[in-house]
Amino acid sequence: MPHQLLTISHHVARITLHNPPANVLNFSVLKELELVLSELEEDEYVRVVIVTGTGRFFCAGADINELAHLHTEHSGSEFASRGQALLNRIERSDKPVLAAINGTCVGGGLELALACHIRVAAAGAMLGLPEIKLGLIPGFGGTQRLPRIVGPSKAAEMILTGKSVSAEEALRIGLLSRVVSPHELIAQVEAIAASMTTHGKAAIEAALHAIRGGIDIPLSEGLAREAELFGRLCATSDKHEAAQAFLEKRQPKLAETEA
Repeated sequence: MPHQLLTISHHVARITLHNPPANVLNFSVLKELELVLSELEEDEYVRVVIVTGTGRFFCAGADINELAHLHTEHSGSEFASRGQALLNRIERSDKPVLAAINGTCVGGGLELALACHIRVAAAGAMLGLPEIKLGLIPGFGGTQRLPRIVGPSKAAEMILTGKSVSAEEALRIGLLSRVVSPHELIAQVEAIAASMTTHGKAAIEAALHAIRGGIDIPLSEGLAREAELFGRLCATSDKHEAAQAFLEKRQPKLAETEA
């Protein structure tokens, strides 16, 4: 069974992440997302794309079981670069991509949402980048996109503490454009999408190019640096211990915190 459910209606495509229980972005899910995006990029009927999740999670990020097997700089950098390439396609899409954040949105899940052009969340959703707790940093663009959206100080607080913020706090700091009641989420996002389909395609594409044009070159340089750093961390003992501790449901014994 595919890990994404795709529906298309009235020029709007909806990608629903469906990888219970937490909609993690494992290798299989990433591959399927690449294929779905390729399909939608070529579909002239589709004008707007919505990404959402099933259950209590929008997306809990990368699969910790797979992260635990990244033991070298090369494998870590390769993994980060693949995720970055996928999210770059979303950010650079000529079609608006809206994130309908239905629940918990952390790690690679928040990085996925950050790559979307508009983010709307259900009240009660939590958003964060907890990678530091695994001896890592965000590897799918989080260290580059979050500071550009909320500012370097708030981004540093979120990344360095690994703590999540509520949807309401995320709205206050500019991470979200709206917070709505859970039962109204899809209807609200679909209404935004529908309003976009009434405008000229060329104008929508030009607006997206103009919005992202000013930061495109610095972002690409930052992403390369992020992948390099992510790869280095994958080869550290702290990362191995933190990932293993997570899988074993215990507190990690990190060398740098025991001195």
